[in-house]
Amino acid sequence: MNKQDLEKQFSFLGELDKEKFITRQTYLTDGIRKENDAEHAWHMAVMALILEQYSNEKIDLLRTISMILIHDVVEIDAGDTYAYDEQAKSTQTERELLASERLFEMLPKEQAEYFKNLWLEFEAQETPEAKFARTMDNIQPMMLNAMTNGKAWVEHSVHLHQILKRNQNTAKGSQILWQYAKEHFIDKNVENNKIIND
Repeated sequence: MNKQDLEKQFSFLGELDKEKFITRQTYLTDGIRKENDAEHAWHMAVMALILEQYSNEKIDLLRTISMILIHDVVEIDAGDTYAYDEQAKSTQTERELLASERLFEMLPKEQAEYFKNLWLEFEAQETPEAKFARTMDNIQPMMLNAMTNGKAWVEHSVHLHQILKRNQNTAKGSQILWQYAKEHFIDKNVENNKIIND
């Protein structure tokens, strides 16, 4: 056992608790409280476990879930960037890259490199695992929005073209899940005037 490494690992794990304080714009199914980053990551991980069979390509499920569980760690420093806030998105990459350097460097060198590279892989969306993880990342809030009668979409006056643009790569992880989500989560809310159709 390397005591110094263990100290670093527990320090990082303690820091991860701050994810629970990062509030997202997506409501929980009660339509009252908004979810936090930790809840979002947990839900995505379970979704990947349940929905793996619908991935376009064979994936390493453990790698995918690992990617999902750390993908928003950077928001501890960078904060949550709302999907449809174009101004905040313009600085998102820079803010998150700086955050990744501080946070992952808390770990022992080998683990720091592994998790930083895993986070970068998720961001690049090129591997089968990253594509499927990103599909989960897009569909999870969409599902919750649909389950709350489009509450967050209505509050932010979200337009159909914004949702379609955000989801332009969702089918790359799973064509089946994207078609299901579009039909059941998007199209129905367009019909119910919860999403502005322009």
